[in-house]
Amino acid sequence: MLEVQDIEAGYGPVRVLHGLSLEARAGEVLCLLGRNGAGKTTTLKAIMGLLPLTAGRILLDGTEISALPAHRIARQGVGYVPQGRRLFSELTVAENIEIGLMAGGKDAGTRDRVLDMFPRLRERLAQRAGTLSGGEQQMLATARALAVEPRLLLLDEPTEGLQPSMIDLIRETVVTLRAKGVAIVLVEQRIDAVLALADRVTFIENGNSRETVTPSELKSDRALIHKYVGV
Repeated sequence: MLEVQDIEAGYGPVRVLHGLSLEARAGEVLCLLGRNGAGKTTTLKAIMGLLPLTAGRILLDGTEISALPAHRIARQGVGYVPQGRRLFSELTVAENIEIGLMAGGKDAGTRDRVLDMFPRLRERLAQRAGTLSGGEQQMLATARALAVEPRLLLLDEPTEGLQPSMIDLIRETVVTLRAKGVAIVLVEQRIDAVLALADRVTFIENGNSRETVTPSELKSDRALIHKYVGV
């Protein structure tokens, strides 16, 4: 599904990723773990076409997408939920979802399926996004990404700052999408969430991928967490 091969990227003259590689398969959750500043968010931005690569390449189902702009990557079936949600706060719930539909070239049928997953949003279609609660905003950010009907979904800290009931809803959404064959790359700092959701875990350190393990391997070797996540 997704192959990231030896990519380098950064911000202006500052290089953040140094030959990073990873693979995400259809119907699996790949979690990225690492300390703050390790390059996890930069990795998702590079995959989404929001940062240009200076080396390496990215393939989706064998087709290179490295040089495509973000809107064309969305058309290839890649959804992205950024850290902090990044909603259009002055637009309504309906208008934010419409932007997702336009990005993916989808129609009202997709809109209805997305709203079936988040019925609370259906009750708030005319409400401005900026007036929603934090949990509702996360629902909307996720719904907007799902409006492209993604084959690959990128999630950056989706449970950050949410109450337990909202965290459970996000987890259920991830599990549902995985069962439908969607490949999911999840950046998450909460170890319990990683162990509950991940099929594989890739540790990122200093802009490079170091080790990829299964949750069972992570449980049996907690030293990995201290090595790559501890301070």
